[in-house]
Parts: sequence; C-alpha cells; structure tokens
Amino acid sequence: MWEYTDAVRDHFENPRHAGELKDANAIGEVGSLACGDALKLFLKISPDGVIEDASFQTFGCASAIASSDALIELIKGKTVEEASKITNKDIAKYLGGLPQAKMHCSVMGEEALEAALRNWRGEPAVPQCHEGKLICKCFGVTDAQIRHAVRENNLKTVEDVTNFTKAGGACGSCQEAIQAILDEELGKPRVTLQEFNPKPKTAMTNVQRMQKILHVLDDQIRPKLAADGGDIELVDVDGQKVTVMLTGKCSSCRSRQTTIREMVEQTLREHVEPNLVVVEAE
Repeated sequence: MWEYTDAVRDHFENPRHAGELKDANAIGEVGSLACGDALKLFLKISPDGVIEDASFQTFGCASAIASSDALIELIKGKTVEEASKITNKDIAKYLGGLPQAKMHCSVMGEEALEAALRNWRGEPAVPQCHEGKLICKCFGVTDAQIRHAVRENNLKTVEDVTNFTKAGGACGSCQEAIQAILDEELGKPRVTLQEFNPKPKTAMTNVQRMQKILHVLDDQIRPKLAADGGDIELVDVDGQKVTVMLTGKCSSCRSRQTTIREMVEQTLREHVEPNLVVVEAE
C-alpha cells in the first residue's frame, strides 16, 4: 500500500472541485484511459486574465484525484501569467509530498494546466502523441517527454523516470533506452538511440510480478471499486495465482465472483501477464 499524507487523503476523499464547469472558456485534456490516468481541466478566465473558477474530471488513482484538486486550489484567483509558472513540484509540495511512484500524477496536472492555457490563448493543442522518438510503447512516452522530466525534476535514475513519466513501468523493455537518455542528459558518453534494439523480454520474478499487480490494483482497479463503495486487497501472489480480498460494499455483493473474474482478472491479465488466475481469499 502507498503511504499518503493527510492532505492527499483529504483531497482524494473530499475533493472540492470535481465535476464539469459549465461556463468554462478554457479546457485542457491529458492522459489516456488506456494508460490508466486521464484528466480534463476546466477553467473560467476573466477578460483581464484572472482564473475566476476551475474544476476537473479525473479517471485515476487517489494521487491523480488529489493532485487535480490541489492544482485548482493553487490556481484559483491567480492571473494566467502566475498560474503558468506552477509546476508539478508545486502540486506535490502543496499535498505534503507524494509517493515517488505517484509523481506522474502531479506531472499530469501541470500538463493539463498548460493545455488549458493554450486553449484559452487560441493556440493549437499539443498532440497527445508528443513529438520525438517513441521510447515506451506501453505508455506512449517519447524521448522529448523523458528529457523534459529529467531536466525539470533533476532525475538521476531509470526508476526516477518511471515514477515521473510511467515510462519503463510495464514490460520494461525500454529501460535501456531510458538509461541512454539519462546518460546523455547527465553528461555521460552518448548512446545513439536510433540503433537501439530492446532486449527480449525476460520472465518476471515473483517480486516483480507482485509489484506490477500492486501498481495495477492501485491505478486502475481500486478507483473503479471505490465508485461503488468497495475496495480490494492483495493477499498473495504465487506464480500465476493471485489471491485477493474484496472489502467494503464489494465484500457482501452477490456478484463479487463476476467482479473478480471479469474485471479484476481481465485487467491484470491485460496489464501484467496473460495467464494470471485471480481467486478470492477464503
């Protein structure tokens, strides 16, 4: 389980600014449901450039919802010029910090704000498929995005890059390419990425499998269950067998076996390994 600050828990459980803003005159959308996180930011900006109101719609984990809500707390009442200087580090700081593996949620907030301000100025939206060489096919992350994250946040390791961009967090075949970018950015001997050929994917260890399962549970499955007052806990991972426990309202639901088989198992098979079998703890 992730260790969240009281501020993160508060903004996740009691978001102040969730929902569509009907009279918004600036909208920014980032992320993708295929990647587990998506954010739509609504701004109402006055003729003299002051953000009078704002709201958000987010599909994602607790950190994504909390980061979106915190972003609006930071920008309401500010001028467009002042708001444009807010970064993901400001969002994380406002929340008292985020787990390193969840820093990409604050980055998504910064990108949504940039997209909304571009929309207000009448500038073309930045394509969801960012410019540059595609490095992480699982999450659609380019070398340009990785370089920006490295420079903006002083990243030093591949794990840092994964935490801030999600690149390398799925199959892992792009980690060598990420390291090559890091080496260039940190002034180490340059590697030509055009010649990069990813190594064949090797079998995961049970520890790696458990880490990926926890990530998918937290990012994609838990938010869906929470919408109906439920939750899920990982009990054990033994090779391809995953044992879980449904809690909250899901624990007494008559269709919980269907939920486990058709939602939990299918999602884990899609994002972790295709042969996983999910069972309910006795």
